Amino acid sequence: MLLLLPAAALPQAGINTGFVQVLTLDGAIGPAISTYIQTGITRAADSGASLIVIQMDTPGGLDTAMRDIIQGILDSDVPVVTYVSPQGARAASAGTYILYASHVAAMAPATTLGAATPVQIGMPSLPTAGDEEQSEDQGNAGTTAMERKMINDARAYIRGLAERNGRNAFWAESAVTDAAALSAEEALAENVVDIVAEDLNNLLVQLHGRELVIRGNAITLDTAGSPLQFHEMDWRMKMLTVLTNPSLILILGMIGLYGLVIEFYYPGFGFGGVVGIICLLLAGYGLQLLPVNYAGLALVVLGLVLMGAEALMPSFGILGIGGIIAFLVGGVMLIDTQTEIFRISLPLLIAVATFTAILLAITLRMFMRIKKTETVSGIQTLVGLIGTSADNFATEGTVKIQGELWHASTNTPLQHGDRVKVTAVDGLNLQVTKIQ
Repeated sequence: MLLLLPAAALPQAGINTGFVQVLTLDGAIGPAISTYIQTGITRAADSGASLIVIQMDTPGGLDTAMRDIIQGILDSDVPVVTYVSPQGARAASAGTYILYASHVAAMAPATTLGAATPVQIGMPSLPTAGDEEQSEDQGNAGTTAMERKMINDARAYIRGLAERNGRNAFWAESAVTDAAALSAEEALAENVVDIVAEDLNNLLVQLHGRELVIRGNAITLDTAGSPLQFHEMDWRMKMLTVLTNPSLILILGMIGLYGLVIEFYYPGFGFGGVVGIICLLLAGYGLQLLPVNYAGLALVVLGLVLMGAEALMPSFGILGIGGIIAFLVGGVMLIDTQTEIFRISLPLLIAVATFTAILLAITLRMFMRIKKTETVSGIQTLVGLIGTSADNFATEGTVKIQGELWHASTNTPLQHGDRVKVTAVDGLNLQVTKIQ
């Protein structure tokens, strides 16, 4: 049932007419989605929209991004309807909180919501004596003190949202503690959502005439036949979505490392350095938008530095192996969230580490081959070069090597223009032999 204030405290209900702003929340909830939804709510209020509909299909997302969206909904002067759609969609984890925070919660048939337990996926914390003591009413809701704190915080948060909008607070808590889930019809029967609608048009028909209290003002929705205005992501939001993909951040970081290594190997051209710096800056921008585990970040940076040092100053694999290990461990720890989609893929980590190990092995092999080669410098580099005789002589004369004239001696008479090969160098005198 709706949570209504006493009649004397409510102003006279006004008729809320105008167009309906439709926002699309599709996919994991991250910084880009959060910015898009908040911007859409502000834009709808500024442009005179009578209603905001958030079409949602999400597996969940980042806690900070979810809370930013909820704050935008709670502060909105325009009614916000969250509609789990199309059929087959879901409002899992963070989506359940957003649904509870909305002024009207709606679902399409064959959709689901729930499973809102905040489970920390990452490096396990060390057990303490207090962690082993759990009361009977806690059950399986957390096995460590940190997990219990997270669950208790989530329970209080979703209960507050449920009580604010007059929805089933008991089931909301079970979605957090027991990962409970409901279908659309079950959610309607349990007073978790307000409407089950086939499509947007049917949703507007059912919303027509509904009374709401928005920031202390009573309004009556007039949505029958209201025009729909869809607000899509602009190119900046789409780019932000791409840049906050942890796997892409990892790839950009590796391209940046390779670019700088190439620049150190072949200075002066600048292409590798420019590409490397741009990729590293883009990776850094994406990282600062995500919940980063700084211990993991430090290990990734250390791994990159060690692998770069191995490529520049081969150490027979010691630095390279250490860098690969640090890189793998840091990559697993890098993004501090329970949402799998925002974590770096382990197969990608292994693939990048393997590729880097192959490059380091090739570099080390080239280094060893160069080290075994006798060093030749200065005038000794002329040995083996091909030139021509500059005049006629039997034992001593002049030859032209790479455009320069040199004094030469030979054991076979030479004619002008004969091709000769340098066999030895004696001071500034070249020993040459005629090429037949």
